[in-house]
Amino acid sequence: MVSVLITTYNSAPFLPACLDSIWKQTYSPAEVIIIDNASTDGTRDLLATFPARANVIYNQTNVGFAAAQNQAARLASGNWLLSLNPDVVLGPDFVANVVSAGEQDDHIGAVCGKLLRWNPGADPEFTQVIDSTGIYFLPNLRHLDRGAGSLDQNQFERAEYVFGATAAAALYRRNMLEDISVNGEFFDEQFFAYREDADLAWRAQLMGWRCLYTPKAVAWHVRRVTPERRGELPTEINWHSIKNRFLMRAKNISWPLYWRFLLPITARDAQVIGYCLLADRKLASALTAVWKARRELRRKRLFIQSHRRVSDQELSRWFSGAPMECSQPDHASAQE
Repeated sequence: MVSVLITTYNSAPFLPACLDSIWKQTYSPAEVIIIDNASTDGTRDLLATFPARANVIYNQTNVGFAAAQNQAARLASGNWLLSLNPDVVLGPDFVANVVSAGEQDDHIGAVCGKLLRWNPGADPEFTQVIDSTGIYFLPNLRHLDRGAGSLDQNQFERAEYVFGATAAAALYRRNMLEDISVNGEFFDEQFFAYREDADLAWRAQLMGWRCLYTPKAVAWHVRRVTPERRGELPTEINWHSIKNRFLMRAKNISWPLYWRFLLPITARDAQVIGYCLLADRKLASALTAVWKARRELRRKRLFIQSHRRVSDQELSRWFSGAPMECSQPDHASAQE
């Protein structure tokens, strides 16, 4: 049984198409739970037209994507939870295909499909440009979307394990989320928004869960935050992105793994910190926010590291920077 979890915030331009794609799924979700984070653009008027088809909760303030998705998860009854952005349109078999892929092996905790770029109002609107086929990490701890920005030419046509799924359209096994949650949060609410999916994926990898990519599940996503657009993005987005880069590392990386990739990590840190101090001083407080959170980070780190089940040697291969060198699933493990 699948519960769809959607957080809206001024999502009126995209929401009707997103919801319409859910209603047209060949595998109908058991429920759709929508948390609105105090939208002011007409999103709430649109949501009021779907009272019988979705459970809609209206927050009085914007509590952030992470907290709102956790809020939706607490209301959900499904054994699979589909985290879905309101700016995503699902292909008609998306839910059926991700569920089928996930049920092949009890070790699979997350499933992602092939996300392509959706450009509303353009021609064509639904493109063949890849948005994401899973998350991968570089040795400097940057995380990127496999294939992002490239033309889909069937280069990602095999099912394979990847580091993690972008939360724009990610299917999560409830058992996994309960296993990896810290203080009852599967998305870390200190993140507010941005990078929370990579943080979740890293924690899941530490605790032995797998993420499977299946090319059969296709959807389209409006991508507004990309590395090359950093200079065009609002300060708030860049602020959280920088803060969350360091929050994620502080909890999840071990000292041996840190030392293994010390040079590329340090080089990247110098770039980020230099940019904050020299190019955009408004971002410097993102660094101090990490320091102010150090006690809570220490508690979370102790929990995560004490519950990890995977060695640094096994984990280190995911930080090689080789996004296509991923193993194919061995379904025999489902019989173990």
